[in-house]
Amino acid sequence: MTEQLSSRRAIALVARREFDVQVRKKSFLVSNAIVLLVIVGGIVAFSLFSGGDGDTERTPVGVVGNTALGATITAVGDQLGTPVDVRALTDADDARAQVENGSVDVAVVPGQAGAVTAVTKEDVTGGLKTVLDTAVATQAQNDALTAEGVDPATVARAAAGATVTVDALDPPDEDRGQRLALSFVAVILLYTQIITFGMYVAMGVVEEKSSRVVELLLSTVRPLQLLWGKVLGIGAVGLVQLAAYGAAGLIAGTATGVLTVTGAAVGVFVSTLGWFVLGYAFFAVLYAAGGSMVSRQEDVNSTTMPLLIVILAMFFAAFTSIDDPSGTLPTVLSWIPPFSAILMPLRIAAGVAEPVQIVGTIALMILATLLLAVVAAKVYQRSILRIGRTVSWKEALGR
Repeated sequence: MTEQLSSRRAIALVARREFDVQVRKKSFLVSNAIVLLVIVGGIVAFSLFSGGDGDTERTPVGVVGNTALGATITAVGDQLGTPVDVRALTDADDARAQVENGSVDVAVVPGQAGAVTAVTKEDVTGGLKTVLDTAVATQAQNDALTAEGVDPATVARAAAGATVTVDALDPPDEDRGQRLALSFVAVILLYTQIITFGMYVAMGVVEEKSSRVVELLLSTVRPLQLLWGKVLGIGAVGLVQLAAYGAAGLIAGTATGVLTVTGAAVGVFVSTLGWFVLGYAFFAVLYAAGGSMVSRQEDVNSTTMPLLIVILAMFFAAFTSIDDPSGTLPTVLSWIPPFSAILMPLRIAAGVAEPVQIVGTIALMILATLLLAVVAAKVYQRSILRIGRTVSWKEALGR
């Protein structure tokens, strides 16, 4: 029991040392401050330039004399989603003058038998044309009903219940755009965090090995204690950094109204943190093993290149699946470690991941990480004190 507590204490001390070294670097603090400012500033700028959820600009339309027609145009415009700002004009000459100086886009001049003339500089097209046609027809109908002694309001109330209810078998997801954006952000963050902090582990191992600091450390702690302490300490830095990025984006997006699917966003945030832990643990022990096999920083890529290729494959698999996360390829690959570390957050963000799959892929990822950790620990123990030439994988894995 005493030996177990001593081992835990040793790992904790190494982890604390690695954490302190990383977070106290001036470059780390400055770079993260800049990234956080970019995240918040970018979201705020997007909310300002995109116009947010403000009112749609109303098209100025002039109407000569007929106040009833003006009210009908306003009501129809609101109903059809093309709001207009109706302005009263005195006569046809006033209508032409207002159009000429740009005060109104269109001026409606009532004629005989319900006909109207629309005065404009060029033409009336699109939604505004539909609004005017519908409003003029509606007003003519109301005038005819009134002439026959029928109250148009009574007819309108009677027809109010005659509506069509749509029962879609596959209704569109109104939040799909935001879910796609969340998926994209999760993929990018996981890719950069895993590859960045995996390399931090490898470079830290090589730095200690090349400077012979590792020999001093191993006189106090065991190789596996040093390995796990380094992996945990650097991983904690990555987790804190990722949490800061996500929290900044979540708070800024919610505060500015850019992000409206708050529940989904929080779920993606939490799942991204959890899958980062799993993905980082999977690769970090392998990066530590790769770093222990070389004695110079320049040689790190020679032993860690296979890991980079796998991570790139994960990224491209996820990136090409953003538009269709429920497709066959992402569904199958999400069950295979380590692809699940980047594809499952994508599927969770898209709302297509079943609870059974989430639990199952987590279990498979943990099992794969534990098995690889045994192999990586063996390589680390056999290579960490071998100074000079690069240790081959055959030598490191040999009995």
